[in-house]
Amino acid sequence: MFEHSVRVYWEDTDAGGVVFYANYLKYFERARTEWLRSLGFSQEAMRQHDGVMFIVSQTSVRYLSPARLDDLLRVTVVLREPGRASMVLFQQAWRGDTLLAEGEIRIGCVGAADFKPTRIPQTLNAVLSTENL
Repeated sequence: MFEHSVRVYWEDTDAGGVVFYANYLKYFERARTEWLRSLGFSQEAMRQHDGVMFIVSQTSVRYLSPARLDDLLRVTVVLREPGRASMVLFQQAWRGDTLLAEGEIRIGCVGAADFKPTRIPQTLNAVLSTENL
């Protein structure tokens, strides 16, 4: 399981002083980006050198408890379903021992020029297959 820390800033909160629900998707995105980086893959380098990029094709998020201004969150990433052109990740946002939100995110690999589905680069798939063991 990969973990990434995120601080809640003023801009993340709504009029009620809690994190706006859609911002959890941003936190999940940041964690996925850092997860890939920790595996040795920069999304920008993949776009430039491999001609591919990832897009979110499906999300399902369950909200359990609110995060508030200045909270330090721990956002996790677990590879659930590796695939040839897409993958399903399970992500959670925690404040200490309190689970705030969790969800499944399907990301697909597409050509950077045409946005058509394409295979995940073999170098990344090789790392993901060992990551999923």
